Amino acid sequence: MSKSTTLKKATTSLSLLLLGGGIALGGNHLINSPQSFADDTKPEKTLAQANQAEVAVNVPQNYVSDVVNRVGNSVVRIDASRTVATNASPMFNDPFFRQFFGSQMPNIPQEKVQRGFGSGFVVSSDGLILTNAHVVDGSDQVNITLKDGRIFEGKVMGTDSLTDVAVIKIEAEDLPAVSFADSEQLQPGEWAIAIGNPLGLDNTVTTGIVSATGRSSSQIGVADKRVSFIQTDAAINPGNSGGPLLNAQGEVIGINTAIIQNAQGLGFAIPVNTARDIAEELIAKGKVEHPYLGIQMAGITPELRKQFQSRKNIDLGTDKGVIIVDVVTNSPADRAGLKSGDVISQIEEKAIAGAEDVQTAVAKTKVNSEITLQVQRSGKIQDIEVQVGILPQPQQATR
Repeated sequence: MSKSTTLKKATTSLSLLLLGGGIALGGNHLINSPQSFADDTKPEKTLAQANQAEVAVNVPQNYVSDVVNRVGNSVVRIDASRTVATNASPMFNDPFFRQFFGSQMPNIPQEKVQRGFGSGFVVSSDGLILTNAHVVDGSDQVNITLKDGRIFEGKVMGTDSLTDVAVIKIEAEDLPAVSFADSEQLQPGEWAIAIGNPLGLDNTVTTGIVSATGRSSSQIGVADKRVSFIQTDAAINPGNSGGPLLNAQGEVIGINTAIIQNAQGLGFAIPVNTARDIAEELIAKGKVEHPYLGIQMAGITPELRKQFQSRKNIDLGTDKGVIIVDVVTNSPADRAGLKSGDVISQIEEKAIAGAEDVQTAVAKTKVNSEITLQVQRSGKIQDIEVQVGILPQPQQATR
């Protein structure tokens, strides 16, 4: 083969290679810049302009933004004020002392106004709002600020301190109301979005997951409540109280309420199923009648068994169930014949593992209806029926 022929072939191959590369580069340019050949008369875009256009087209709105856009207008700010006594000594207003000390005596008022704020959310278009009881309890005046800036005077229809739920009514129409999820179906690991007014910073959004469900009141340090809390790592701070905790579909799963002091990234919410039941009763009656047995109880431990053996000469005979430590006089449990030292093993034929199980079973029972407890007493198993009563005062009663 002659040198000229070889050179011609090499040149041809090189031309094809370069042509192929040009097509590849050109094709890539067309994919990334589909408008390049659309109008040759337009000036070429800079790289920065091209990137901006690409971001605007290719980055979709995320699910959090979508939820906030749909639900954000339903979240409100609540400003509450209450008048409280200053506990000033009567000496400061005694004419005798003022005669001697005159202007040196401080003028301390007998009352002062406390102001607080929190969050809430609209549950009906005609102005019903859910929030925490502690946000508005004892308030003389409650103002509701909507996201669009309108301010309404709110009327507290009822509060329930035991579950920390309150209902407020404002005179407004066509308000955007939230939708509800079934909190009984909630699973750890699901997305959680909190919207509220933490630290006075209105319309703040935080995200995380549902990190646990069924947290008892005693576990999170609020033993005076009767709630199985949702735990979340979505940031919840003072001012978030009463605001909604939402799932990825924008449905309310709970009411943000409790913060453990010194906790890092832990917040708690009242399950929305519980909140709705309480709210309906508050709307209908202005109060809630909680079912009540009248027992003090504890899970069985080796130490507790020893104490009952040594102090009361009672052999519990089991390491399972819940022991009745004390029975409130003249309570439903007392009238039914329950005694200190009885071990509750079942309620309505369902096994009892801890005090929270008893709490849950009683809470689901209607007032004045009967509930059957299987107890172990002195080594014998017996069924005892108790007619459930009404909880007299949350701070004085136990389950």
